[in-house]
Amino acid sequence: MVKYREWKKSSTKLAKADNHQSSNAGLLCPYRIPVAMLFLLLIFIWSSSTTIMSGSIVHVCISNRKFNNLYCLSAGTQPNFEVPIDPFAINTNNNVVNRSSSSNSNNNVEYSNSTADHIEVPTISTTSTNGNHNTNDNNSNNNNEVREENVFKEIKMVKEQLDLHRSWRMADSNVNTNCNGGGVFVYDMPSKFNTELLEFCSDMVPWMDFCQYFKNNGLGAQIPELGNNWYQTHQYSLEPIFHSRILKHPCRVHNVSEAKLFYVPYYGGLDVLRWHFKNVSIEIKDVLALDLMNWLDRQPTWARNAGKDHVFVLGKISFDFRRRPNITWGTRLLELHQMQNPLKLLIERQPWHVNDVGVPHPTFFHPHTDNDIIEWQLKVMRSKRENYISFAGAARPGDPNNIRSLLIKQCTALRTNETDHQKRYCHFIDCKLGGCSDGKTVVDLFMKSEFCLQPKGDSATRKSVFDSLVAGCIPVLFSPFTAYYQYPWHLPEDHSLYSMFIDQEEVKGMKIDVVERLMKVSVRERELMRRYIVYELMPGLVYGDLSSEIERFQDAFSISINNMFHRVNTMQLSSS
Repeated sequence: MVKYREWKKSSTKLAKADNHQSSNAGLLCPYRIPVAMLFLLLIFIWSSSTTIMSGSIVHVCISNRKFNNLYCLSAGTQPNFEVPIDPFAINTNNNVVNRSSSSNSNNNVEYSNSTADHIEVPTISTTSTNGNHNTNDNNSNNNNEVREENVFKEIKMVKEQLDLHRSWRMADSNVNTNCNGGGVFVYDMPSKFNTELLEFCSDMVPWMDFCQYFKNNGLGAQIPELGNNWYQTHQYSLEPIFHSRILKHPCRVHNVSEAKLFYVPYYGGLDVLRWHFKNVSIEIKDVLALDLMNWLDRQPTWARNAGKDHVFVLGKISFDFRRRPNITWGTRLLELHQMQNPLKLLIERQPWHVNDVGVPHPTFFHPHTDNDIIEWQLKVMRSKRENYISFAGAARPGDPNNIRSLLIKQCTALRTNETDHQKRYCHFIDCKLGGCSDGKTVVDLFMKSEFCLQPKGDSATRKSVFDSLVAGCIPVLFSPFTAYYQYPWHLPEDHSLYSMFIDQEEVKGMKIDVVERLMKVSVRERELMRRYIVYELMPGLVYGDLSSEIERFQDAFSISINNMFHRVNTMQLSSS
């Protein structure tokens, strides 16, 4: 960053050049005084400026006076805020996409080739649209067969990896703390990699202030209307929550020789988020991740097992850390070759990367004791379900055939009941109007609903799935990637125990009315699912508060820690 003294020197030169240019302009520039005043005003507001060369591009950057960082006003010849490619879109070329290798010689960091991108199981037609069985039709049918074969190979791979992840689970699910002969070492890293990122809360995204969500070490501001254990927790707050909990874990050790597991407290999700909607170069987006790799390369414990005994917790989706060539969205953190061996816990995993493990999105409920959980279980089971179905979401603008748009249309339709009266059986909250950001509104809706519609949103997974489960509302899923292929440590393989599944392709093809389908589910089926959700699943889906005294149950944090220990104990690792 340019220091104030250096800036003053450079700005003086700019002022001299400006004056020289103005004097040459003479009478041709009668408005030179107002222009000069405007220039000085901008300088006064921003305090300092600098430039960064990136290839043939000059980026004009403003240094943040509080955090010593750069906010670049240019990242090319014109602004280029790209909408990220849907990570679950089918690759139309029927091939596994290999990302190109690249390297950064200045940082001694290499990029690795990736495996497949996200895909959905498509509905594949093998019939000709015009009935003519010509050569083109045969080629099309052959291509569809190849495509179908590739898809099922990929799905088979996903399921094999989920089986491997399940093998890392501890057999005794009642064990809350088990160090298994070794502890967890938490790196004491420069604050720029973690807590300093929280200080960008007011400038994370243009349309909202994140500061209220980062209070209480990431739990957020309290929601007094719901009780002492309820907080305005944002879906991207997992990193500070996990960091705060692990610092107090009974298995934490301060001597590396006593450790079997090494936790790297890097808030990579917040690092990504702060650049998402700013017009900065990819070099700026990657700089902190590359600094992290250089820092780790200097740690003997990192090199000892090539990172295999290390874990990162990342509070955004895997896609945001796997930037594709020619795309500016996100970083390349998880494409770096150093990041292939460590375990990564994410709120949404990349299903074809074996060391990506999905963990629950943080919900609004953070119990302190066993009694907090038991009291909430009783309240959920006694709740009067006034809404048969509910949906909290928003339509995708300009896309009436999107799954969310179609569900909103079905949800809000009037239907004739058994007494010939018009009635809505589905309650809809439009997230575009801001209601979904309020924890109390969401919890109240789900507490009063039998079923909660959970289509994929901007990515495959949704925080809302876990909010609905905590409230005892049975989630209705439309893609297996939303939960079934994501959370093998926290959700059972038999998804019929806790959810309903309706293929989104049937909804898009107008083959099914979701409301009518759900109305056929018997009371007994609903109650069995709800009991399983509340008594078997729910305790393991919530993160206890920062001084949690939960003993009888395992919360989401304890399940993750115990399984990480179990995994590292099954590996052949060097201890010296």
